[in-house]
Amino acid sequence: MAKLLQTIRAAVGQNTVRILLSLVLGLIAGGALAGAPFLDRVLAVADPVGGLWLDALRMTIVPLVFSLLVVGVSSAAGTAAAGGVAARALGLFALFLFASAVFSALAVSGVLALWPAPQAAVAGLREAAGHATQRAPDFPSMGAWLRAFIPTNPIQAAAETSMAPLVVFALAFGLAATRIRPELRAGIVSLFEGVMEAMLVLVQWVLFAAPVGVFALALAVGAKAGFGAAGALGHYVLILSGVCISVALLSYLIALLAGVPLFAFAKAVAPAQAVAFSTQSSIASLPAMVAGTRRLGAPEPIIGVVLPLAVSLFRITSPAANLGVAIYCAHIYGVPLNAALLTAGVAVASVISLASVGLPGQITFFTTTGPICLIMGAPLELLPILLAVETIPDIFRTVGNVTADMAVTCLARGVEGKA
Repeated sequence: MAKLLQTIRAAVGQNTVRILLSLVLGLIAGGALAGAPFLDRVLAVADPVGGLWLDALRMTIVPLVFSLLVVGVSSAAGTAAAGGVAARALGLFALFLFASAVFSALAVSGVLALWPAPQAAVAGLREAAGHATQRAPDFPSMGAWLRAFIPTNPIQAAAETSMAPLVVFALAFGLAATRIRPELRAGIVSLFEGVMEAMLVLVQWVLFAAPVGVFALALAVGAKAGFGAAGALGHYVLILSGVCISVALLSYLIALLAGVPLFAFAKAVAPAQAVAFSTQSSIASLPAMVAGTRRLGAPEPIIGVVLPLAVSLFRITSPAANLGVAIYCAHIYGVPLNAALLTAGVAVASVISLASVGLPGQITFFTTTGPICLIMGAPLELLPILLAVETIPDIFRTVGNVTADMAVTCLARGVEGKA
C-alpha cells in the first residue's frame, strides 16, 4: 500500500502543473473563441470529452469511499483497542474534525452571503456546466430526514449514489467486521484493501488524462463565461485558502488548552510549517513535528503514539476545506442550503476525512468532496475546474494539518496526565 501511494503521489505531483496549465490554456482558448461562427462545432467535441472524463471520476467515488471507510474503521477500532493513549487520541481527533466542519459551515456560508461570487462569472459557469439550476433535496420532516440515514437497501443506495446512508452502512459494516473471528475479519479487510488499491490505480489512470479533460471543460467555461471565469476561480481560491488558514490559527487554541504558551508553540511549530508549506506533505513534516513536540516537553510515549496516529488519521483542515468546496459549488449553482443539509454535510465531511488519509490531494479532492456535494444536492460538474487550482489551497491545508497534529499531541499529554 505504501509503495502504491508513493507511486501515485509522484504521478500526481508531475501532473499538477499540466492540469493548471490546461486550465489556463482552456480558459484562454475558450475566451478567444467566444462569438466565433464555428464555436458550436468546437463545443460539440469539447463537451463530450470533458463529460466523459468527469463520468470516469464519478465512477470511482462509491467503491473507493466504501472500501476506504471499511478499512479505516477496522484499523481505527483496532488501534483504539491497542491502548488507552491511542483511544483518547482518536476521541480528540473525532472532536476536532467535527468542530472543523462546523466552523466551515458557518464561516463559508457567512462569507459567501457577505461577499458572493461575481455574478457574470457565476452565470457563465452554470451555463458551461449545463446546469442552469439545481434543486436541493427535500427534507419534509425531521423524522424523515433521520430515517434517510439508514439504508433499507444498501445496494440501491450505492447505485443511486445516496452517500449519507452509504456512509452509515460502511461505518456499521466496518465496526461489525471488528467483532467477528480474527481470520474472517482479516479476510474482509484484505478484500476491501484490494478493492481500495485497485480503485486507487483506476483513479491514477483517470487523473493521467486530467489535462485533456480539464482543457475541454475549461474551454467550454471560457467560451460561455468569458475571461470573467478567472475572477470566480480567484474568489474561490481566496475563500478556501482563508478557511484553511483560519483553521490553522484556531489550532493554536488547542495548544493553549494544553497549557502551552502561544509564543512557545508558535516557535516550536514553525519548522514543521515551513516543511509543510514547501512539500505539501504531512509525512515529510513528521521529523520536524517530533523535534518540535520534544522541545515543548511532550513525553516520548505520547509522541511515539499520538504523532504517527495524527499524521495517519487526523487532517483537521479536510472537513473544513471539503465542506467549503461543496458549499461553494452550491453557491455557484444557486442551491439553497438549509440547516438539515448543512448538518448532513458536516456529518459526512467529518467521517469521510478519516477515510482519505495518506492519499494524494487530487484523489482526496474527489473522494471527500464528491460525497458531500451529492448529499447536499450540489452538482459535481464544477469540481474538475476547481481541482486545477487546488494547488494553492492545498498548501494551507497541509500547514493547518501539521499545526493541529502538534497541538493535539500536546493536548493528549495533558489528557493522559489526568486519566
